[in-house]
Amino acid sequence: MKPVLMALLIALAALSVSGCARVKPWEREHLADPIMQFDVNKEERAVREHFLGTREGSAGSFGVSGGGCGCN
Repeated sequence: MKPVLMALLIALAALSVSGCARVKPWEREHLADPIMQFDVNKEERAVREHFLGTREGSAGSFGVSGGGCGCN
């Protein structure tokens, strides 16, 4: 049973390494294209953030913020 388990682990490791892709610096411009972003429509995102901000009753929910306990 141990050789089968070892072979399975080696195969799993080989598959996980083959899933990584290195992006060359000159290819990164295609990944930074606005079409690759989830929120392409900035007006829609602003309306959604405003709606969520008024619904939550707080501001600054998008981005970096401190903890909720005030212990910063």
